Amino acid sequence: MSLATMEEAHKIIQSIRFTLLSPTELRKLSAVEVQAGDTYDEDGVPIVSGLMDGRLGTLEPRQKCKTCGNTASACPGHFGHIELAEPAIHVSFAKLIHRLLSITCRNCGRILLSEEKGEKYRARHKELKQRLNTIPDAFLDEIIKDAKKTQQCPHCGQKQFPIEHGKPTTFHEIVTEGGAVRLTPSTVRERLERIPDDDLDLLGMDPKAARPEWAVLQVMPVPPVSVRPSITLESGIRSEDDLTHKLVDIIRINQKLREALESGVPINIIQELHELLQYHVTTYFDNEVSGLPPARHRSGRALKTLCQRLKGKEGRFRGNLSGKRVDFSARTVVSPDPNLDINEVGVPLDIASRLTIPEKVTSHNLEEMKRLIENGPDNYPGALYIVRPDGRRVRLEFVTDRKVVAEAIQPGFVVERHLRDGDIVLFNRQPSLHRMSIMAHRVRVLPYKTFRLNPTVCVPYNADFDGDEMNLHVPQGEEARTEARLLMQVQDQILSPRYGGPIIGAIRDSLTTAFLLTQKSTTLNRYDVSNLLSAAGYEGPLPGPAVTKPEERWTGKQIFSVVLPKGFNFISKSNLSSYYKCEDCGRGVIHDCPYDAFIVIKDSVLERGVIDKASIGAEKSESLFHRIVKDYGPEEARRFLNAVTRLLDRFMVMRGFTYAMDELQIPDSTREKISKAIAKAEEKVNEYIESYRKGTLERLPGQSLEESLEIYIMNELSRARDVAGEYSDQYFQMDNSGVIMSRAGARGSVLNMGQMTASVGQQSIRGKRILRGYRGRALSFFRPGDAGAAARGFVYHCYRDGLDPIEFFFHAMGGREGLVDTAVRTQQSGYMQRRLINALEHLRVEYDGTVRDSRGNIIQIRYGEDGVDTAKSDHGKAVNIDRLVERVRLTMKKGTPASKEYVEDGVEQAKDALSPLILNKLRQTLINAKLPKAAVDDAVEGAIENYTRALVEPGEAAGIVSAQSIGEPGTQMTLRTFHFAGVREQNVTLGLPRLIEIVDARKIPSTPNMTVYIDAKHRTSREKAQEVATLLTHTTLGDIATTIESDITRMKIEVTLNPQAMREREVTVQEVRDALKPSGCEVKVEGYHIEIKSKDLEIPQFRRLSNKLPAHHIKGIPAVKRALVLEERGEWMVRTEGSSLALALEVPGVDTTRTVSNNINETALVLGIDAARNVIVKEALGVLEEQGLDVDIRHVMLVADMMTSSGEVLQVGRHGVSGEKASTLAKAAFEITIPTIVDAAVKGTVDTLRGVAENVIVGQQIPMGTGLIEVSMSMSRKGGK
Repeated sequence: MSLATMEEAHKIIQSIRFTLLSPTELRKLSAVEVQAGDTYDEDGVPIVSGLMDGRLGTLEPRQKCKTCGNTASACPGHFGHIELAEPAIHVSFAKLIHRLLSITCRNCGRILLSEEKGEKYRARHKELKQRLNTIPDAFLDEIIKDAKKTQQCPHCGQKQFPIEHGKPTTFHEIVTEGGAVRLTPSTVRERLERIPDDDLDLLGMDPKAARPEWAVLQVMPVPPVSVRPSITLESGIRSEDDLTHKLVDIIRINQKLREALESGVPINIIQELHELLQYHVTTYFDNEVSGLPPARHRSGRALKTLCQRLKGKEGRFRGNLSGKRVDFSARTVVSPDPNLDINEVGVPLDIASRLTIPEKVTSHNLEEMKRLIENGPDNYPGALYIVRPDGRRVRLEFVTDRKVVAEAIQPGFVVERHLRDGDIVLFNRQPSLHRMSIMAHRVRVLPYKTFRLNPTVCVPYNADFDGDEMNLHVPQGEEARTEARLLMQVQDQILSPRYGGPIIGAIRDSLTTAFLLTQKSTTLNRYDVSNLLSAAGYEGPLPGPAVTKPEERWTGKQIFSVVLPKGFNFISKSNLSSYYKCEDCGRGVIHDCPYDAFIVIKDSVLERGVIDKASIGAEKSESLFHRIVKDYGPEEARRFLNAVTRLLDRFMVMRGFTYAMDELQIPDSTREKISKAIAKAEEKVNEYIESYRKGTLERLPGQSLEESLEIYIMNELSRARDVAGEYSDQYFQMDNSGVIMSRAGARGSVLNMGQMTASVGQQSIRGKRILRGYRGRALSFFRPGDAGAAARGFVYHCYRDGLDPIEFFFHAMGGREGLVDTAVRTQQSGYMQRRLINALEHLRVEYDGTVRDSRGNIIQIRYGEDGVDTAKSDHGKAVNIDRLVERVRLTMKKGTPASKEYVEDGVEQAKDALSPLILNKLRQTLINAKLPKAAVDDAVEGAIENYTRALVEPGEAAGIVSAQSIGEPGTQMTLRTFHFAGVREQNVTLGLPRLIEIVDARKIPSTPNMTVYIDAKHRTSREKAQEVATLLTHTTLGDIATTIESDITRMKIEVTLNPQAMREREVTVQEVRDALKPSGCEVKVEGYHIEIKSKDLEIPQFRRLSNKLPAHHIKGIPAVKRALVLEERGEWMVRTEGSSLALALEVPGVDTTRTVSNNINETALVLGIDAARNVIVKEALGVLEEQGLDVDIRHVMLVADMMTSSGEVLQVGRHGVSGEKASTLAKAAFEITIPTIVDAAVKGTVDTLRGVAENVIVGQQIPMGTGLIEVSMSMSRKGGK
């Protein structure tokens, strides 16, 4: 007999409406009126009509609810209510109440606008509602401002008085003759009741959803017991929830107030009780109201009441709805295991026998399932539960005879079995900064207590093995497992969506070994070769030996070639080429490089070159491994990476590799050279100090003399350390382990080796030498004012020889800065990323190729302007045409080259399929390549296929990917704000602080500047460009005056001008005369002498004038402090410190078509929103490139488009993009929780749940990716039609 089960239809919430509940509705919804201020009696039984009344729900197991009759698991809990003796004001609505009282009549309740004005506003209100489907706040503010001006009601003629809002819930009416009169909540409620619905409509409120008088409470809802459960402590004492404590206070004061009102006690006592009731009601809703002492527990801890439960990281929204704790997860320490496949994870037996996977019993697996049930929960592999077709669960732990149970199962049962090899699980490390922080692995059950991970997969997780813990989640549904298997496996995540290159690759020792194995000098005998090939899992014939006499020897290059995919061709240069600066390698010419730095692979044979980080390293684009991923696909890439790392691992074990102390020793001759170099630098430092003391030191532009001295010394000492490092580096040869590691790109650099063997060098804090400490010196054993190398943190010794105590202390100061810097950077970039993700999370690519938000507004007409998904691109290019043509050339049969016309015809046919840029590049490359006709056709077909494959898929969560791609590198950026760029002449903000400024759309950046291009006449010579720079630079009287002396007795100021300074700044005496016209003064100019005499100024005014005079504007743009003339790409241009775009464009000689400012808001104002968008893209990319971070331009463009899509520049955050979101839930879950919900309730907002955060909160599938589509299947029944 088959059991037919009816599956309940899946309910979907379409929308949520926010409203206020009226007193009547509250009473209707209530299951009990709570009157007793107690919870339980002496026997522990809930008191009837008390706060734990059985009708409010039940918490005890097997006890039934008195309202719905369900047990605790099925009873949702029921609300009760308290009838307040006197109304109390709801603190969250106090501001709204004050606004309404201020703009409505105290007598008739109408809004204080004349009929004519009211009609005008209503017409505008209607039009805005039709056009925008919402009422902008600016319009409502305009109405309120207008109504506030009215002194007399235009409807009933009643005189109006101003209303004062005393924090937090008191209101006073300022009556002219009697002073301030306090408005009681009852009065406030009466006044609010009089406001007609039409007027509320005009003010943006929805009277059907929320009448304002409902914000003055007559009835208090009492939440069900499930919201405020009481717990029994170990001592047997019951401990009540904070909300229950507050409710007890409210009930008790309410009773006292009711009794006082009934017994006719004096008014002042009633008033005090009423104020106390109001205090308890206020703190029940919000216990952090400014101006009110918080309600406290007996222990002195502040109570967590309703608002505190909702907001913040631990609140309901972020702590229990947006993110929750989950079942079927495990967490432990990770350790490395190079023998695992890259897509495997080693799971400890302990964990594998506690986590379960539900498996449906079918006729195919029936016997196996029986065996698992017999093993039970304690014998691996076994099972923990059986779920019968009727939904009942059997826990095998408590079953005495499991054989009987095993025999009873049949198809249709579900067995929850232990994890076993090959199961799909999700593996995750926090912080999860990008989508590769959680990937799908296959289980490999192993002994011991840690998760095992292939070391090559460390980079995407940013994991290391110094105690990191990771999480493992077991997807329970068939659909979830399939999705993880198809979309999330490690090999499918090799290419990073941040830059379109491989993020996974060989690391550390594998790179060192690859370097050693593929050197020309490495040869191996038959035994070693067999050993290596078996480690790599190679099955096939042994390649022929490179040398047969006197014995058979194979080269390392031959062995490496074995693991390469069939038919692979590749040309590139290794890390060595940049070290040896080989010219032929730099040009990319195929040649026999003397350093073996040029890699040539022909038909899967490594002919020349060494393999190092540039070829198979992680995060290296355009590398050998990148080509394998792109040309052969992820499965082949996985096979290659597994084979190569196992091969290299075995070679390392066979050869051995160590870095010992003796490899850091250098000969006396080298030590002498190093000492001389440092002594020479010290002499130079002393020369600088001497010339500074004499006043002959040349001052750097924009720096004081002291700052200039510091910069000179810092440069000199940095150079000394570099020279010392070079001397030690020259001594070490390629047989040194440190050199091998640094050349291979595995670890370390020339600088590290220099610090270990030559000199540690200058320690710095905030980019400057160490200056702070004692007064005038850093440490007490230096003379005050000593600016020498030793006194300010230069470390002469190297790590090998050890530092002396003073050096050690300075070094510790420098090290501390690094730690603080890291902590601050992590916190700042984390918040920036949270804001970016929140602002962009709801953007997705639609079926028409556009990028839209959850409202359907178009943010980009085509994703990234070319529709290409960075993760599917070839390092950002939709099609790598050079590589494509090269591949076709290597595989083609020889023939006569196709004519130019044939090429153009072939390319023309592809014009509908390819973008214009790719078409032009393809045309040009094919014409130059001179390929036969068949090869041309192949190339065009290949280009179309690659382009189609690279296009973004509908449903792609483009916003989240872009936000992660910009946020994730944030932690790698520097925090130094100031840096002297170019010729150390200009202050610019760089790194994370500048990126945060851009994302914030700051009104004024911390270092505003302009790049001023010059017209054809002025850009040819430095002199002409200097003329424009002079016109731009702000000149004050202080800049061109030798002296400014004020004589208060004669009430006159004498100024002596500096002719040289005037010539430099091209200022004439006439210009000074025209600019100097202070009011109430007489100005006389004789040659270079100016006399300013007071006519009718008072002494304080005269003093102010004399103080302001040096900063008096003479000519130029006031915002531009300095202008530098620079040469870029063969033309002269000006870079300014300070920005005023509108004025700069009016200066003669400026090219108005190209001049830009780094101030986004100013650009938007002067040149329009498109120009502002371009500035955001340019500035953000500039910051990322300067830090050496590879981020695709498409991500930056999406952020810029989101910030400017509304026509004005919005910041990424709650005051900008996030604040404009359609969803109330999403806004409340982000930052300003309570005001958002209050605002939504007043307006009767409907949240249609179209975005990401709101669907996560209500527990539904998010409308992104696979969540966009519903798959419906109808299967024909057996024997049916």
